[in-house]
Amino acid sequence: MALLTVLLQAAAGAGLAKAGGAIGAGVAAIAAGIGVGNIGKSALESIARQPEAANDIRANMILAAALVEGVALFGVIAGLLAVVS
Repeated sequence: MALLTVLLQAAAGAGLAKAGGAIGAGVAAIAAGIGVGNIGKSALESIARQPEAANDIRANMILAAALVEGVALFGVIAGLLAVVS
């Protein structure tokens, strides 16, 4: 309950858009971390099952992680723009 109270006070003092932008930027960063972690976990499991396909799996993992990070960057930038404006 204390966290909710702090968030509500921040929203009332700084405007709802600023609080929403800050929360949105944080959620985007956390979600990207979870997504890249899942990609890495799946790639390691795949390489362990088929070591001969390690190069192909690694290349696909890097591509997928880059796409996830790109989308997360857009989310963080949009959140920060909401805080600044």
